[in-house]
Amino acid sequence: MENVLRPLIVLGGSVVLTLLVGWAVDRLLQRADRRHPETPLWDLLRRCRLPYQLVLCSALLRGSYDQARIARDHTAFIGQVLSLVLIGATAWLVVRIATAIVESSYTRYADQHRDAARVRRVRTQITLIQRIVTAVVGVVAVAAMLLTFPSFRAAGASLLASAGIISVVAGVAAQSTLGNLFAGFQIAFGDMVRIGDTVVVDGEWGTIEEVTLTYLAVRTWDERRITMPVSYFTSKPFENWSRGGAQMTGTVFFHLDHSAPIDAMREKLHDILRECPAWDGRNWGLAVTDTTPSTLQVRAVVTAKDADDIWTVRVTVREHLVRWLADRHPYALPRVNTAAAVLPPDTDSVVSLSRDGRPPRTGRG
Repeated sequence: MENVLRPLIVLGGSVVLTLLVGWAVDRLLQRADRRHPETPLWDLLRRCRLPYQLVLCSALLRGSYDQARIARDHTAFIGQVLSLVLIGATAWLVVRIATAIVESSYTRYADQHRDAARVRRVRTQITLIQRIVTAVVGVVAVAAMLLTFPSFRAAGASLLASAGIISVVAGVAAQSTLGNLFAGFQIAFGDMVRIGDTVVVDGEWGTIEEVTLTYLAVRTWDERRITMPVSYFTSKPFENWSRGGAQMTGTVFFHLDHSAPIDAMREKLHDILRECPAWDGRNWGLAVTDTTPSTLQVRAVVTAKDADDIWTVRVTVREHLVRWLADRHPYALPRVNTAAAVLPPDTDSVVSLSRDGRPPRTGRG
């Protein structure tokens, strides 16, 4: 009877105690979240319930497994497995807690500051810091797992002795990777580009969607994703439309006939902008910027608060002005002459067609 009750008490007690403690901690976090709704930290910490219970359960089993007196021939192996699970669960819990703290800090910062550029900069920095913390915790956890094996502990001295040579070889082999890594730090803390910035890269217009230590993801206007190494942004020129403020000025060009009513177009442009919600009201204008033998080049200047709105304003102005010209002033649209050419007068010959269709005779008689 004891051989049956002892394993049930040890194993079942560990599981039941884990569930009870996890439930109690979750209730406390719920109560703290209701008392402090302005702080999202307590609600975010509730996501740590699963790794916390796994840590607690593996720790209880690791400490009390010998008392269960089952599978004694495999005690060392089971203890090794429980140690690995405990280390992995602890690393998972640390990453979850760090993520909750970082997200809570960012949420409070974003609520207190209305400067979109500053908020994007902080978001980029904390995202990279979070990835660094995750990588460091992962490396430490893997090292701790390896050290639980006696063979790896015995080889530790030789590994430390050859660390210098290995570091040199690894540095040469991972030169591009390390370059991207340091470029990621430069982008994060040098404020070159931030999550949410509107950029033009290799002729593609898009928004920075993700920033890591090795690559950036650019979401284009047609919802494609362009993945580029971070070293590109530190070694090549690119356009950042969100740098120095999100406000933008856009242009719309028209090629019209020389008889186009410029003054009427200017008044119509102002009417269109007043009815366009995307126009921020800062500036507008219309002027003739160039001329050719057959057309005029007319440029309309508009403004908006960001890149998305400037695109909306430009397409709205282009569509409404062209439609207005076609309805009210069709003569102002560019035309192609299809009339017969006027021949120079010739007193010595008369060009005409005979009635029977034969080529006419030229000359005086």
